[in-house]
Parts: sequence; structure tokens; C-alpha cells
Amino acid sequence: MTDHNSPVTEEELHAYVDGELPADRQEAVAAWLAAYPEQAKLVAAWRAQADSIRARYGAVASEPLPDRLKLEQIIKASRGLTSGRSWAALASAAALIAFVVGGGAGWMARGASAAAPTGYDMVTTDALGAYKLYVVEVRHPVEVPGSERAHMTQWLSKRFGSDLRIPDLQSIGLKLIGGRLLPSSTGAAAFYMYEGPSGERFTIYCAKATAAAETALRFKSSDGAAAFYWVDDEIAYVVSGPADRERLEKVTKSAYEQIEKSGGAKKS
Repeated sequence: MTDHNSPVTEEELHAYVDGELPADRQEAVAAWLAAYPEQAKLVAAWRAQADSIRARYGAVASEPLPDRLKLEQIIKASRGLTSGRSWAALASAAALIAFVVGGGAGWMARGASAAAPTGYDMVTTDALGAYKLYVVEVRHPVEVPGSERAHMTQWLSKRFGSDLRIPDLQSIGLKLIGGRLLPSSTGAAAFYMYEGPSGERFTIYCAKATAAAETALRFKSSDGAAAFYWVDDEIAYVVSGPADRERLEKVTKSAYEQIEKSGGAKKS
């Protein structure tokens, strides 16, 4: 049995980023990150970088290895060098074999260090990660139920540092389930969840935008989920849901118009 109160290890943080953390530890790690914003910022950067690497180099994994780097070719070439007993040649062949056998990740991620995650990448990655983590929860998808809307607004606004508004999506068939406080790379984040008549769920994630944040409306999809992102008055908003772009755009439009009408969020 997993101890939910046990200390969070670095190995668990990496597993959390990679989506390999056991389900009974995910919420404990998320709560721990909410209490340690510096660690949350680091984890968000790891996750955004991993997404950037997959987006940029994922296709390379399916490419055939060049003939010159195939193990049998290297061994054959090294045999041709043994007659001269060249230590340098043998050492070079051994190093190349080691690279081919153990350096697959290096082959796929060549130049990956140049792919620095942007504010958009980090926020949408955090938002989609939260969506995937909590949207499947049956008993505990939120911390504060939608029936306590006034309390939830006051609490999240105080922790966030701005007066937030929770959009009302009843007109498009979505009921507010509730919300929770989450960590983000820029501090506290507010997270609201809605549910439709057929059980489909959508979420709205709000986090402080970075200094050079992209403000335009942008779309991103990932593993059966999708999100729309925009920035208003230094707040980044991400609406996430199933990968049905037309439906998600309708939800985003309704949320966007209400947030714009209310003047976004005012600093407390």
C-alpha cells in the first residue's frame, strides 16, 4: 500500500512528468508541488522540454538507422583495422559501438538543448497535464464543489493574487463541478472543471503569464486531449477538453467572452 504522506522523491517527480507515476501517488505529488512553487516551476520546465523534444524529434525514432552506424558494419570495419593494431582505431571503434548500443536517446535528441520551452508551452503542458490527471476522477475531481461557487471564487482569488471570475457555461450545456488550487511554473494556478450531459468534461486553467508570454489565441492537441490558450491582463487561460476542436472552440469562445466582459482578473 502506498503512503500518501511519504516524502516526494526526485524519481517520483520524473515519473510524474513522464506519466509513469502510480495513480495512488499522483494527487499526493500534485499537492506537494502546490506547496513548493520552486519545485513546481522546475517540474513544469521538465514537462515542457519533454513535450518539445517529442514534438521536434519524435519522428526520428521511426527512421531507420544509417548503415554506417549499424553495429555489424562497425564491427566489420573494426576487424579491418586490427591487422595494424592501432590502439586509437580500436578505441574509436569501441567508443562508436558504445554510442550505438547506449546512445539512442542522444541520436534522437541531437540538438535538443536548443529547444527551450516557451511560456505558452509550459502553461499549456501544465493545463493539459492537470486535465488528464483529474478529468478521470470520479469521487475527487475537485477540492471545492460547484455548489460553493462564492467560497471557491474568494479562496482561489486570494491564493492566486487576483480577483478571478469563474465562467458560467450553463448556456452551452456545461455544469460547474468545482475547482481546485494547483501549482504552476509561475506560482499558484486556479483550475475549474465542467461536465456536459453525456459526461464529457472540460477544464479552465488560469496561471500568471510569463513576462514575454504569447497573447494570441493558440491551439494544441496531445494524446486525445486538446486545449486553447490565450493571455488577458497578464493571466494565461487554457481551456482543455476532448480532442473535438469544434466543440472545444465553442466552450473557449463562451469562456473568453465572459472573461473579456469582466475585464479579465484584477490584482488583489
